[in-house]
Amino acid sequence: MTTSQTGHSLRQRLDYTPITQRPPLKLPGDARVAVWTIVNVENWRPEAAMPRTVLPPPMGQPLLPDVPNWAWHEYGMRVGVWRFLEVLKARGLKASFALNGTCCEMYPQVCQAALDADWDFMGHGYVQKPMHKVEDQKQAIADTIAAIKAFTGKPPRGWESPGLTETDETLDLLAEAGIEYVADWVLDDQPVTLRTRAGPITSVPYTVEINDVVMTAIQQAPSDEIFRRGRDQFDRLYQEGQDSPRVMAISIHPYLTGVPHRIKYLEQLYDYILSKEGVVMWTGAEIMDWYRQASQT
Repeated sequence: MTTSQTGHSLRQRLDYTPITQRPPLKLPGDARVAVWTIVNVENWRPEAAMPRTVLPPPMGQPLLPDVPNWAWHEYGMRVGVWRFLEVLKARGLKASFALNGTCCEMYPQVCQAALDADWDFMGHGYVQKPMHKVEDQKQAIADTIAAIKAFTGKPPRGWESPGLTETDETLDLLAEAGIEYVADWVLDDQPVTLRTRAGPITSVPYTVEINDVVMTAIQQAPSDEIFRRGRDQFDRLYQEGQDSPRVMAISIHPYLTGVPHRIKYLEQLYDYILSKEGVVMWTGAEIMDWYRQASQT
């Protein structure tokens, strides 16, 4: 089938297969749901426009430097991320750590704490900029991988593009660079295999729904939304996972869920999930490894 017949090359990356018509997968211990947490850590450059804002500019005229919105994000790196580390450690959980490559130099204490906690490091671009705006994607991917490898001793296996952005070539470049799984394709409750010119790459289910950028920064939901929506998301996946397991992602940012009036609702969500039997709390790499093995048997 040609690209002209399907409408876009994105459709060439995977086959359409309804979740109800797939061979059932099996999690260890007949678990129903695999839950992974993604902690997103980014470098917002003070000299540039902010990737996101909480306070509109006076008189509608954007100003640089944008002190309040840059500082809004910086709070997360100075304070909020440490709450995440404490919450996860207290529950024996590990996160997938999606970081801009420059964060290794910009925020070394945060990256060291994530490394000490045995978090799964994921590439998240070199700086926080859409892939469509990156001058040389191949070089930016290489620089990100090199920075993470230099800091941790091994290259990242996963990748989440800034803003989940990809051009038609991004996936090929990621596979060629050795990336094994991506989080940009928010189209399923189970992992799927995507085609690239360098061979297959795994899409691990990510989320734009249980994601504090959407809930908090865009939809401006109440502080407890991550608990209420997360609980409802989990309950349905848990019900459906009795027949074939599902994957649930919880995507959080230090400057959003890491603030004092929201952090307890993240704790409540974890405690609710952990009160259920038949759940595995994994990293993105662990989900990928399970899927690749399970789909071959």
